Amino acid sequence: MNFSPLPSVDAASVPADALVLDVREDDEWEAGHVEGALHVPMSGFVARFGEVTEAVAERGRAYVMCRVGGRSAQVTQYLTQQGFDAVNVDGGMLAWDGAGRPMVTTNGSPAFVL
Repeated sequence: MNFSPLPSVDAASVPADALVLDVREDDEWEAGHVEGALHVPMSGFVARFGEVTEAVAERGRAYVMCRVGGRSAQVTQYLTQQGFDAVNVDGGMLAWDGAGRPMVTTNGSPAFVL
């Protein structure tokens, strides 16, 4: 069986106005996330698939992110198999933070990667 390489991009290359799809769990999201990101935890992804496809249809390519890139790779693979334009953010939120990209929290406390 031949697998095509998973489309991926480094955190520094994600456009500022991109659709970022964060598939981490609620506690990880609350600790710190990309402002304007769509939060759909991987554990509830299938149930909220319509919400995701609507966002991708409206905004174009989805930049899928988790903590380090494992969960987001699975979601990216699933989305691309369904015909959607999705790329995995290599290194996830740890790489995002390491690249000095901005993060926010829901309660205004300092953001960090959990």
